[in-house]
Amino acid sequence: MPTAASLSDRLLSGDRRALARAISLVENDDPAGWALVREVYPHTGKARVVGITGAPGAGKSTLVGAMTKLRREAGKSVGVLSIDPSSPFTHGAILGDRIRLTDHFLDPGVFIRSMANRGALGGLSEASLQAALLMDAAGRDDIYLETVGVGQAEVDIIDHADTVLLVLNPGGGDSIQALKAGIMEIPDVICINKADHPLTDTMVREIRGVLSLAPSGGWPVPIVRTEAMRGEGVAELLAKLDEHRAYIEGEGTLSERRRRNLRNEIMALAVARMRREMEARLADDAEFDRLVDEVAERRLDPASAAAQLLGDDPVDP
Repeated sequence: MPTAASLSDRLLSGDRRALARAISLVENDDPAGWALVREVYPHTGKARVVGITGAPGAGKSTLVGAMTKLRREAGKSVGVLSIDPSSPFTHGAILGDRIRLTDHFLDPGVFIRSMANRGALGGLSEASLQAALLMDAAGRDDIYLETVGVGQAEVDIIDHADTVLLVLNPGGGDSIQALKAGIMEIPDVICINKADHPLTDTMVREIRGVLSLAPSGGWPVPIVRTEAMRGEGVAELLAKLDEHRAYIEGEGTLSERRRRNLRNEIMALAVARMRREMEARLADDAEFDRLVDEVAERRLDPASAAAQLLGDDPVDP
């Protein structure tokens, strides 16, 4: 097994096998993986991170493949992190490496990894965030974080991307529901994929109506129509992503956004680790079992039980 130093050197040089090994380490919660992240972290912050979210069936993976093709033609290296639903049995990624990205598997300038969301409601797990950092350290110019399609709950991508792309497709009930949800508050660019659908114009009008309710000023969220299967509109979409990047750099908000994202990421990591530690500590704790019994028997409410668990006084009504 390579030493941590040799692995970090290979990773920083862009070695694909070293990157794959490093991601496996953090995904398996190996202490060597976290040590590696600490070592290479000073070399991160250079990649352009685009978070891609949207309802299932919107064609996100196909769109990512089309975007990757054009970025490679422009001479850029690309990292794709596809976050899949977890298997309820193995906790691994159900979908595995995306079939729609197979055209890029042998391209040395493209690194594709599928990871399980491990039950993270917002679509991103602790390990997936570290994997994005490792891709950054390995010198990828663009990193696409494609999150598991969980619809309205999928808003935490805003805390981990420089630019958020929301992908919708007309004629789907999930897409219409998304117009009513908090997810409409997070995109910097909106893509209407499968735009040859007869309801596309209707959906564009509905989206514009929702966007008109937002405070005026700042970045006007563009709506781009694409047909990812045929590559139509993808160049225009990439141009809008570039425009947003230039805008936040020009306004000085890129560093502010990243600082906010890092603050939220620190909190998320701390909460996740505290939960794991508490679950381990309480696994065979008789006092905790007693609290659960009292709640189950309706002699104690959950909030008061939680207060006792934390050593606080019960919350007064």
